[in-house]
Amino acid sequence: MFDRTSRLLKVLTGVLLGASLSLGLSSAAQAAPSLSHPAQAAPKPKPPPAGVDITGVGITEPLRLRESDRHAHVVAVIDQVNWLSRATGQSKGPKAADLGPKYTVVVLAGDVPKQTYDLYPRANGGPRIHRPAKQPDGRKTGAGWFLGRLNMSETLRIAGVPLERQLDTLTGGIGGGERVIPDDSLDPSKSINESMGALQRLLLLNVAVVVTITAGLAGIALLVRRRTR
Repeated sequence: MFDRTSRLLKVLTGVLLGASLSLGLSSAAQAAPSLSHPAQAAPKPKPPPAGVDITGVGITEPLRLRESDRHAHVVAVIDQVNWLSRATGQSKGPKAADLGPKYTVVVLAGDVPKQTYDLYPRANGGPRIHRPAKQPDGRKTGAGWFLGRLNMSETLRIAGVPLERQLDTLTGGIGGGERVIPDDSLDPSKSINESMGALQRLLLLNVAVVVTITAGLAGIALLVRRRTR
């Protein structure tokens, strides 16, 4: 009886030791990943939304465009100047009389001004941009003049600047000033009529040439025939 009880106790002891060992290994395995992989850094905060303030001729109060409600307009206006922050411009610009109306664009991050530029969409010879040496964010840069994009005037007009509508030139030249192609030259019906008239004149000329050659050949043949008789 004692031997049977002793064997039972040994079996129970072995089972308990095995269960304890299994639990210990399982806890160690679960703890291993947390030791081998340190906690990830917190994600970077999102940059503040962009904005644009526009002042200038004909604007009684600054146009305040914010990404939250005027996203497309903000992106379009910033696209006119975002390539200028590190670019090297010309030290001398056009004459003041050739610049036309001036519009100052201030680019903001949230409510903090970062960059400022003077835009001249109606300058003679094409739109111009002036980058002042003193920038709101305090970065060091030099003053410079740049050629602006052809669609500057329309971009500002759509954003709310009081400018007359101006169609872009079709030749790919520099904007500003008068249009390179006059309006009447863009009339498709006129172009078709002129083309048909030119084609008719060409056909009549060809017919006249054929008739002349045929008459000449007939005359030569008749002359040869008379001499051979």
